Amino acid sequence: MTSPDPTAPDPVPSDPVPSDPVPSGPVSPGPVSRDGVSAGVSRSARAEEYVFGALVAALGVFTLVDATSIAVRGSTGTVGPRAFPYAVGVLLLVTGVAAVVAAARGRLGAAQDAEDVDAAVRTDWATVVKLVAVLVAHLALIDVVGWPVAAAVLFFGAAWTLGAVWWKALLVAVALALVVQVLFASGLGLSLPAGVFEGVPLLDG
Repeated sequence: MTSPDPTAPDPVPSDPVPSDPVPSGPVSPGPVSRDGVSAGVSRSARAEEYVFGALVAALGVFTLVDATSIAVRGSTGTVGPRAFPYAVGVLLLVTGVAAVVAAARGRLGAAQDAEDVDAAVRTDWATVVKLVAVLVAHLALIDVVGWPVAAAVLFFGAAWTLGAVWWKALLVAVALALVVQVLFASGLGLSLPAGVFEGVPLLDG
C-alpha cells in the first residue's frame, strides 16, 4: 500500500461553486429620482403662494372699500375712525401684491430648519375652505347682527376649524369680541356696528 505524496496538490472539488441566487419575486427598482417630486412640490408651492397673495390682496381691497361706509363723528381735524381701516387695507393690499410678485419670480417661502415641515405634504385645502367660509360669514353678519356677534363667529369658527375644543373656543371668542368692542366703542370712540347691542352702555359707541 503506497502512502500519499505530500507534495501532490489538493484535489479539485467536483461540485461547482454556487452562484448568487436569482430572486424568484419581482425585482424592486433602484432609488427613484426626486426631480419629479421636487418639480411637483415646487408647482404646488407656487400655486399656494398665488392663492395666498390673491386672498390677502382681495381682503385689502374689501377693507378699503368697506372703510368708506364708516360714519365719521366729531371734528374733522382729528384722526377719524377710517384711518385705521385704511392703513390696514393698504398694508394688506401691498402684502398680497408683493406675495404674488415674489411667487411669479420664483421666490417661494422656504421652511426654516427648526420647523417640522414636510415639503412633500400638500396643503389641507378643506381647512382653508372652512377658514374662508368663516371669514365670509363674519363679513356678511357685521351689518345684520353687529360686529360683536360677527367677531365671535369669526374667532370661534377659526379656532374650532384648527382643532380647538368647541366650548373653550366659544368662551374665548365671546370674551374677546366683547373686549374689542368695548375698547373701540368706548375707549377709542370708533363706531363699530353694535347690531343687537345697540344702545347698550360701553358696547355702542
